[in-house]
Amino acid sequence: MSVRKGAPALLIAGALCASLMLTGCADTAPSAPGPAGSSTGAPPAAGDSRPEGAPPRTAGEVGGPGGAASSHSSAPVPEPRIPGLGPATDALVPDGTTQALVVTGATADANASTATLYERGPGGRWAPVAGPWAAHNALRGWTDDHVAGDLRTPIGVFRLGDAGGRLPDPGARLPYDQDDEFAISGTGFSGEPLEGSFDHVIAIDYNRVPGRTPLDKERPLGAGKGGGVWIHVDHGGPTQACVALAREDLRELLRALDPARDPVVVMGPAPVLGR
Repeated sequence: MSVRKGAPALLIAGALCASLMLTGCADTAPSAPGPAGSSTGAPPAAGDSRPEGAPPRTAGEVGGPGGAASSHSSAPVPEPRIPGLGPATDALVPDGTTQALVVTGATADANASTATLYERGPGGRWAPVAGPWAAHNALRGWTDDHVAGDLRTPIGVFRLGDAGGRLPDPGARLPYDQDDEFAISGTGFSGEPLEGSFDHVIAIDYNRVPGRTPLDKERPLGAGKGGGVWIHVDHGGPTQACVALAREDLRELLRALDPARDPVVVMGPAPVLGR
């Protein structure tokens, strides 16, 4: 039985993917590790537009959305940027987005990460509103050029528009599809049971059609680029490509995400997101 409610999901934001129904987090028999993928990171940020030889811009000179701060202000004014993100990554966040889940790992090969939910206030400044939460990502870490089966989680900024799970809706504002097809069995990379991992999930809009259940198998970029990258319940070990949070943390996130805020996930190793 499938029960679905809510508004259509938001557009895809990114060009990276991972595998669920093929080699993604839904595999009940994890693949044996092969050659590691690559992670080259985000493009370099544009340079400062000041004249050659001018001193670097200081925090006190950075204004809000309307322009530079007043020269009479004595306190430094922070940039209206999500903490931990550099200018190149921050520029990928859609202008209308006021809610962002940032998932960061220490290195490109790390499979343990941290997730924090940020919201942008009326003044344009971002502040944490939930977390930080411990998380897992793919076995081999991260990549900015994911292919099916590489056991890496894609780096990038992606919209969050649809949710679902085997269990009833815990109070999500995103459209939620309850379906028995979210059941899973088998063991993870450390021999841990996978049962219950898909009790609640949030689809990451990468190589999928927004506005559909997370179970939908259509892959606009082709099957070779993977798909079915979810935020799901942590089973106590690394994933095939997904991000995993503890059950109660995921339920809190589901209740917090607001489609009116155009929520996104920003994910990758901290050195790359900081560019």
